[in-house]
Amino acid sequence: MKHLSRLNKYFLKYKWWIIPGSIFVVISNIFGVVPAQVIGYAVDLITENVHVYNLFSGFNRQEIVYDIFSSNLLYFGLLVVLLYILRGLFLFFMRQTIILMSRHIEFDMKNDIYQHYQKLSLGFYRRNNTGDLMNRATEDVNRVRMYVGPAIMYTINTFVLSVLIIWSMFDVNSKLAIYCLLPLPFLVIIIYYVNTLIFKKSGKIQERLSDLSSFVQERFSGIRIIKSYVREDYTRNMFEIQSNEYKKDSMSLVKVSALFYPTMLLLIGLSTILTIYIGGMQVINGNITAGNIAEFIIYITQLTFPVTMLGWVTSLVQRAAASQKRINEFLDIPPDIQSKSNDETEINGHIRFENVSFTYPDTGIQALKNVSFEIKSGEFVAIIGKTGSGKSTMANLMMRMYDVEQGQITVDGQPIKALNLKNYRGQIGFVPQEVFLFSDTIKNNIAFGLDQVTDDEVFDAAKNASVYHNIIDFDEKFETMLGERGITLSGGQKQRVSIARALIKSPKILIFDDCLSAVDTKTEEDILQNLGKIMQGRITILIAHRISTIKNADKILVLDDGKIIEQGTHNELLSLNGAYTDLYNNQLLEEETKGI
Repeated sequence: MKHLSRLNKYFLKYKWWIIPGSIFVVISNIFGVVPAQVIGYAVDLITENVHVYNLFSGFNRQEIVYDIFSSNLLYFGLLVVLLYILRGLFLFFMRQTIILMSRHIEFDMKNDIYQHYQKLSLGFYRRNNTGDLMNRATEDVNRVRMYVGPAIMYTINTFVLSVLIIWSMFDVNSKLAIYCLLPLPFLVIIIYYVNTLIFKKSGKIQERLSDLSSFVQERFSGIRIIKSYVREDYTRNMFEIQSNEYKKDSMSLVKVSALFYPTMLLLIGLSTILTIYIGGMQVINGNITAGNIAEFIIYITQLTFPVTMLGWVTSLVQRAAASQKRINEFLDIPPDIQSKSNDETEINGHIRFENVSFTYPDTGIQALKNVSFEIKSGEFVAIIGKTGSGKSTMANLMMRMYDVEQGQITVDGQPIKALNLKNYRGQIGFVPQEVFLFSDTIKNNIAFGLDQVTDDEVFDAAKNASVYHNIIDFDEKFETMLGERGITLSGGQKQRVSIARALIKSPKILIFDDCLSAVDTKTEEDILQNLGKIMQGRITILIAHRISTIKNADKILVLDDGKIIEQGTHNELLSLNGAYTDLYNNQLLEEETKGI
C-alpha cells in the first residue's frame, strides 16, 4: 500500500464524499442483515402455527388460526420487501457518492500527470517513448480509479457486512457460529498467497501494454515509410509477437483468478454443510430453533458476496498498486529545468555565452566545448557548421531547454537560470529543424503561440512567411484542417507555416534552426527580407547550411566538433581563407555542377 499512499491527498480533498458514502454503506448493510432475522422469526412462526393448526384439526378455531397465520406471514413478507427497498435506496446513495468521487480523482490525477509531464525537460522525452507516457496517463490511471472507487466502496461494504453478519451469528449461537466460520482462516491464507502473484503479474502486464502501445503509436506515425518499403507483413508479424507476449501474461493472471474464485465458493459450501449438520444437532438438543438454521443459511449466503468481493477487491488493489508504482516513477522525477523567479520583465536580448560546455546526459555525447561569443540587441547572427557540430544544441541552450554543465549563459547581463522561464520563453520565437504542426486548422497552428489573435494578424504572419498565397488556394483557406503532423502540406509549406507561427508573436529573439532547407531560393529571399523589417532592433539567430542564406548576417559563427573555429562577417570570414571559405567554395561548386 506504500505506492497508493500518494492518493491520500485526493481522499483528503474529497473527504465530504467519502464520509457520507461510508455512512450509506453502513446503513444499507444494516437493512441487508435485518431481513435474515425477520425470515428466522417467520420460519419459527410458520412452524408454531402449523403445529397449532394441526392441534385444532376438526375444530372451527382452525380457520381463525389460519387467518392469523396468513396475516402475520403477509406482514413479515411486506416487512422484508420494505427492508430491501430501503437497502437498495442507500446502495444507490453509496454509489452516487463514492463512484462519483473516483471519477473526480481520476480527472485530477490525469491533470496532475499531464502538468508534471510538461514540466520535465527534453532529456526526459529523449529517454521515454510516447506510447509509455500515454499508457501511464490512461490505462494506469484507470486502474487506480478502480481502487479509489469500486475497490474502496466494496472494501467498506465487505468489512461492515462481515462484522454485522458475524456479530449476528454469535448473538444467535456461538458454537454454530464458530463451526460456520472455520473455513475462513484457510481463505485468508489463500488470499495472501494470491495477492503476491497478482501484484507481480499486474506490473508485468502493464509493462507489456506500454510496449505494445509504443509499438503501435510508432508504426502508425511511420506508416508512409512502412508502405514505401513494403514492410506491412513484417510489422504485422512484429505486432503479433508483441500481442502474444501480452496475451501470455494476461492469461497467466486469469489462471490465478480462475483458481481463486472456485476455491472461495468451495469454502462457502463447506460452511453451509457445517451449518446444516451442526445446526440440526442443536435443534434436536433444543438449543436453537429451525428458524435460526434458516437465518444462518441466509447469513452464509450473504457472506458469499463479501468473500467473493474480497477476492475481486484484492485483485483491484494489487493492480492499482502496480499501476500507481509506474505512475509514481515519473511523478518522482524532478524537473531538470526549474524557474526560481516570478518577475516578468521585457528582455532586450543581449545574449552572452561564457566558456559554455555541454554534454547530453542520456547519451554522453559532448555537443559543445568551451564556447564563448556575444550577440548584441538588434543583431542578425548566423550559425553554420557540419552536421553534429552543435548548432541545434546552441539553440536549445539559448531557450534553456537544457542547463549548461560548465560556463554560463547570460541574457541582458543576468544568468539565464535567474530569469522567469515562462516569461523568457514567451518572448522567443522558435522554428525547429523538424517542423511539427498540430492536427488542427492552419489558422490555429499559426496562432498557437498566443491566447488571442485577430484574423488580420494571422494573415500578416502568413504573408511575412510567404505562405499566404498557398493557403488561400485551398478550398477552406485558413480553416483547412491539417492531418497528423501537418501531413496535408508539403515540406516547404509546413516550414513556412511554422515560421508564421513564430513571427506572429513579434518575438524579442527569433531562432531559426535550419528551417529554410525545403524552401526555394526566391521564397527564402522574400522571407529574409520580411525578417529584416519585422526584427528591426531585435535579435535574429539563423542556423543554416546554405551560405547564400546567411551571407548578409551581422555575425557568422562557424562551428566544428562543438567549438567555434571562426566568427565574423561574410567578407571577413572569406578573407581568412579557412573553414568558411572551404564551405563557400564547395557550395559554389555544387551549384555549378547542378547548373551543368
